[in-house]
Amino acid sequence: MTSLTLTIVVAFVIGYFFIAVESVTKINKAAIALLMLVVTWTLFMLSPADYLPGAEGGHMASVVSETIERHLGSTATTLFFLLGAMTIVELVDQNGGFNFVRSIMLTHSKRTLLWRIAFITFFLSAILDNLTTAIVMIMILRKLVSDRKDRLIYDSLVIIAANSGGAFSPIGDVTTIMLWNKGVITAQGVVGALFLPSLLSMVVPAFVLSLSLNGNLSSPSQVSQATLSGDLTATQRKVVFFMGVGGLIFVPIFKSVTHLPPFVGILFVLGLLWIITEVFYAHLKTPEEKGAMQKRVGRILTRIDMTTILFFLGILMAVACLETIGVLTMLGQGLNTMFHGNFYLITGVIGVLSSIIDNVPLVAGCMGMYQVAPMGDMAIDGVFWQLLAYCAGVGGSMLIIGSAAGVVVMGLEKISFGWYLKRVSWLALLGYLSGILCYWAENALLQ
Repeated sequence: MTSLTLTIVVAFVIGYFFIAVESVTKINKAAIALLMLVVTWTLFMLSPADYLPGAEGGHMASVVSETIERHLGSTATTLFFLLGAMTIVELVDQNGGFNFVRSIMLTHSKRTLLWRIAFITFFLSAILDNLTTAIVMIMILRKLVSDRKDRLIYDSLVIIAANSGGAFSPIGDVTTIMLWNKGVITAQGVVGALFLPSLLSMVVPAFVLSLSLNGNLSSPSQVSQATLSGDLTATQRKVVFFMGVGGLIFVPIFKSVTHLPPFVGILFVLGLLWIITEVFYAHLKTPEEKGAMQKRVGRILTRIDMTTILFFLGILMAVACLETIGVLTMLGQGLNTMFHGNFYLITGVIGVLSSIIDNVPLVAGCMGMYQVAPMGDMAIDGVFWQLLAYCAGVGGSMLIIGSAAGVVVMGLEKISFGWYLKRVSWLALLGYLSGILCYWAENALLQ
């Protein structure tokens, strides 16, 4: 490893450290990620000929620019997909689409509510994403459960179910979106192979948690008419809900039929939903009524969390630099040597690491470390890529800071790191290992 390569790696590690301690420094991780992007590629420019054939003399700038633009194009497909999906979910939420979910969850029994939360969160996360689903479910739980002790148990299950549900769907988690966009997994392959392992990773902890709940809710809340009121009619809100959620489900079908990148399908759904909601609002008797303008796509786009988009831009492009200089390939070879090519152990360790550090750069790094093979465990929908999707998604549940869903629930409900570690982490680990065992059994039976 040359001194320049080492310098780039050190710069990346320092940036990664500050991203990991964001809660301590109070510096937004998007700012750090953007600096990582600039610093790594600037250092790369000191001697690009060491890594890129043809980057010499007058050709140096053009070869480097082509390399960066190639990586940027690949990254942009993920970013536009996320932007479209976030807008669709926000549009459905702002127009009361999720009130439909609240009404389904109403019950007096504590255990019945737990299982409803488990399965609704699991399947919603597969359709939306784990972060958005976690926020929606916490907001609903606040209206349904007044006892904080009971609500903490439900909150913990939301984290586990959201991460498990996102792992088996090509659109349920940022990491599966990345793998799907890269072409190393297919929608049919990952759903077929990971549905049962992901379900088991949720059901096992849910069953144990249900044993700590007895009796009925002290004062089960009802969804007020004020909550259900809004600018659109009840029928229109259901149309928005089913068009938004149905559109997200349609995206993998669109890709398989047209063979276009997933972001094209998500933009098609966004455009269609945008037109429908504009038609609805155009026919309101008083279009300037309170809140009406705020719920239209034009305004919703201004409220999308761009810091998330910029974070992914920075981290994915910084990882692309590491891939270009060959560091990720060396790291992959090292892991193969250490674990003798056992992909269950390799991905299992990656899953544990994803509970400590962000799974986005971990998966991005793995995509640079390992290459798709024409057949075998490294082929498209091979054991390695499917296990990577499962482990990186489900593994984040083992610590409350290990996933975006966990961090947001921690902030909304003020759950302490120690409480989760003591009461929930071992359950998440049990579910995680159960899912891996289930996946191994599936493969053993199919062989």
